[in-house]
Amino acid sequence: MTSDIKRGVSLYSFQHETFQGKMTLEDCFRTCADMGALGIEVIGEQTFWGWPEATVDEAKIEEWHALIGKYGATPVCHDFMLDYKRYKGRMMSLEEQVASVRKDLDFASRLGVKYVRALVSIAPEVLVAAAPYAEEKGLKILIEVHAPLHFDHPWIIRHAEAFEKSGSDALGFLPDMGMFLFKFPPVWKERFIRNGVPRNIADYIEKAYEDRVLSEYVILNVREMGGEGPALGMAETLRHNAAFEPKRMLDYMHRIHNIHGKFYQMDENLVEPSIPYDEIVRVLKQGGYKGYICSEYEGNRWIEDAQEVDSVEQVRRQQAMLKGLIGEPTPTALAA
Repeated sequence: MTSDIKRGVSLYSFQHETFQGKMTLEDCFRTCADMGALGIEVIGEQTFWGWPEATVDEAKIEEWHALIGKYGATPVCHDFMLDYKRYKGRMMSLEEQVASVRKDLDFASRLGVKYVRALVSIAPEVLVAAAPYAEEKGLKILIEVHAPLHFDHPWIIRHAEAFEKSGSDALGFLPDMGMFLFKFPPVWKERFIRNGVPRNIADYIEKAYEDRVLSEYVILNVREMGGEGPALGMAETLRHNAAFEPKRMLDYMHRIHNIHGKFYQMDENLVEPSIPYDEIVRVLKQGGYKGYICSEYEGNRWIEDAQEVDSVEQVRRQQAMLKGLIGEPTPTALAA
């Protein structure tokens, strides 16, 4: 069954290769185009050096648009940060926060995207105050619903209520699929073992996560098993991750316009072993979602101590998986 869901890539997926100078911006575009993933999501700080402290040179913006045209891509989303708690050693005022958001909206407009991603820590009153400016720019501000938060969390409910009360359609949500972590990622487990966690403790934590044991009990039990340091760090991950229900997106689908296809590992069989993408895509189809799922690979940091990172291959595998789940038709070869 086909759907209107589209495939894209967050260039954050290639952060390892970008930082090491192994991939240029054009390499990223070419790679995505080769996969048929034509939606491009970008983090300004990663792709445009100096942002947001410095104004990005117009030549860099022109390069961006030239690559969009060359590869037939679509600029989807600009992810901005607003680290308001570390502004000159004090909290930013509401007015300063709104001004910062407006600056990112201006930048997003230069990039030609439709959406901007707001961090989940940003208060709803900031986004509501920035909404009229977003409307003027033809943009939507999407707060990222990211683990350990979820659609039933009071903070997200507070945003949803504020968005509805504002009456603005420029406010919405960007769900990160990492909140649907149904199993403890194998790459996490093996990294913790390499860091010194005894395998029996690692096995216990993995099983406890699958059994949905309360994280405080797991941490206590790990202490009683003699675990310390890395073992407690592994147990602590249970505080920040959980297997929330994909179906909870349905009540908010009218405000969901982009999705982070978070993943930590794609195996040779095109399966993400910890996140149920088959169920996720089924729910998105049920809700009539028509936006992009942008691959967001974050397994690099869990393997870089032991093996060469190949973000391109990992993203390629996820894109192949998504293509099948979405039901994207395969082009028919022209008859000779």
